[in-house]
Amino acid sequence: MTENPLPPCPECAGAYAYEMGALLVCPECGHEWPLAPGESGSVSEERVIKDAVGNVLADGDTVTVVKGLKVKGSQSGIKAGTKVRNIRLVEGVDGHDIDCKIEGFGPMQLKSSVVRKV
Repeated sequence: MTENPLPPCPECAGAYAYEMGALLVCPECGHEWPLAPGESGSVSEERVIKDAVGNVLADGDTVTVVKGLKVKGSQSGIKAGTKVRNIRLVEGVDGHDIDCKIEGFGPMQLKSSVVRKV
């Protein structure tokens, strides 16, 4: 059995504390206390998003689309080589982690795997 990496309860010193959102909870006495940063390995670290060639992306970067993309409701899609300025990194659905505006198409979300940092 593995050892519990969480600290014991400050009230009763119980060793069976567990995480519940941003709190730690003791099942023995019911005491709840905030999770201090670095106390658990499951605390999410800053997300690193990389482009198609492995460059790290950040908010405000300019990227280029590396392959042609189809767009619903448009006869012509986004062509390879289209520049997208001032991107914003988000937690989108289905891997769409870039929020941006593309000239001629308007606001949309892109996958980081189809862009390259300029």
